[in-house]
Amino acid sequence: MKEGLIGRKVGMTQLFGKDGNVIPATVLRAGPCTVIELRTKSTHGYDAVQLGFEEQKRGVTKPMAGHFKKAAVAPLRILREVRLPKTEMTFQPGQRVTVDLFNVGELVDVTGISKGKGFQGGMKRHGWAGGDATHGSMFHRAPGSIGASSDPSRVWPGHRLPGRMGGARVTAQNLEVIRILAEQDLLVVKGAVPGANGGLVVIRKSIKLTKAQQKARKA
Repeated sequence: MKEGLIGRKVGMTQLFGKDGNVIPATVLRAGPCTVIELRTKSTHGYDAVQLGFEEQKRGVTKPMAGHFKKAAVAPLRILREVRLPKTEMTFQPGQRVTVDLFNVGELVDVTGISKGKGFQGGMKRHGWAGGDATHGSMFHRAPGSIGASSDPSRVWPGHRLPGRMGGARVTAQNLEVIRILAEQDLLVVKGAVPGANGGLVVIRKSIKLTKAQQKARKA
């Protein structure tokens, strides 16, 4: 894994490129975060950095108060871990991590909780085509056949059906950083990010590239 930050989705906007084309963009409030603890393979079984985000003034339990006191930092509302190889473990407890961690033109992965849509039919949930939309067809948005009759005489487990949609952990990969407003702790990335405005996100440096992106970097 690569180093990252905790943040919140501010909303979407659009920018204009040098060629005049419109670029859809998402504004993220990235950090500032505080390093709370270092997880080591010898003690915890893996190497990671525990980050804290947003100050918590009330409702801090005694165990958590002791945890923050050990790091000599104020209590924080949100804690997340970012796995790092031991060779990249350059952080220290109490260190402040800001949006300066990223650079313009860099690719990032943004993880958030997608918008909950509730119970939805197969056409919206899975993109089914549906039946004819003509008068008298009597088959418009229904699932249709979901299994054979005599063999296997049942519906296979995992078959796509209507059900609960959204509200799941989703990662948007390889989003380009197109602008950084360090004074306001804002990061502007190209494209859409999962979740509603104000939703919590984790922003990490990308860990894999598409073949086209690898070819472009080598050129």
